[in-house]
Amino acid sequence: MAAPTDILMQGALGVHGGRVLEWIDKGAYACAVGWSGAYCVTAYVGHIHFTRPIPSGHIVEVRSRIVATGRSSMHIVNEVLSADPREGVFTRACDCLVIFVAMTEDRKSMPVPPYEPKTEEEIRVRDAAMSRVQLRKAIEEEMLKQSYSDDPDASTAPRMTHRFMAKPTDVNWGGNVHGGTAMEWIDEAASACTSAWTGERTVAVYAGGFRFYRPVHIGDLVEVEARVIRTDVRSLSVSVHLRAGDPREGTGNLPVAIHASMTFISTDIDGNPLPARKFVPTTPEDKRLEQHAVTLRELRTKYRPMPLVEPLRNESQYPMS
Repeated sequence: MAAPTDILMQGALGVHGGRVLEWIDKGAYACAVGWSGAYCVTAYVGHIHFTRPIPSGHIVEVRSRIVATGRSSMHIVNEVLSADPREGVFTRACDCLVIFVAMTEDRKSMPVPPYEPKTEEEIRVRDAAMSRVQLRKAIEEEMLKQSYSDDPDASTAPRMTHRFMAKPTDVNWGGNVHGGTAMEWIDEAASACTSAWTGERTVAVYAGGFRFYRPVHIGDLVEVEARVIRTDVRSLSVSVHLRAGDPREGTGNLPVAIHASMTFISTDIDGNPLPARKFVPTTPEDKRLEQHAVTLRELRTKYRPMPLVEPLRNESQYPMS
């Protein structure tokens, strides 16, 4: 059940996106471990569509299913539904794709049992998941081309940095920080950044991808930096880097552990979208990153992957333009 403690901002209409991502990661982890019979790590979370808020007090159901496998990877489609317990009618609030990799005890990738779809629906969802492979590669190549300077004169973009230590309470079953917990940290930093810029409550409506490059260890110094790189009429494109490492080495050499791209909108007290406060890039770096955000959107239009889940009747989405 969604609890009041799952809501990030006072007056918000529902559970914040980071907590939903944490639930998804745990559900997908259980699915991956059940299929592979081994410890698994999150490699990628993407194509995350938040279609409506989940109110506090709702019963929440996370559905995770294997739809495709590689040698050591498992593609898992996830849906988050919720219902008022007085009515018991579940409707979808979020869906996404998660990729896990099975690991041996010495943390090397290992083969997993192959999955073979049998029904028309299983084949459709498998094809939808695999239709994202080329898009995912194209987006990752585009993201890796970019650089983000620490020089304050290089950018006037709205940004927010959170720093803290990874605590034992953040641990997963493999001894490192849980992937879902790290995604929650990213959502919190992006929410703070966009709220500070707009002066309004903001909510995540889409996440193009969370790319996991290295584990975050308990005791690491964690730095989460969120930066607005583009604004549209209503939406704000945000790039977030999570860095982590030995605190004795300071903040100057923290390696990137996760890189994410997210889209937020501002809402009024009733949850209606508001116009986004415009950010006008003036420095060469900010102009380059604004074009980067445009390119990411163009790539999604170019590849147009098949939908992972069939739209539900009367299902609506937050407007993003």
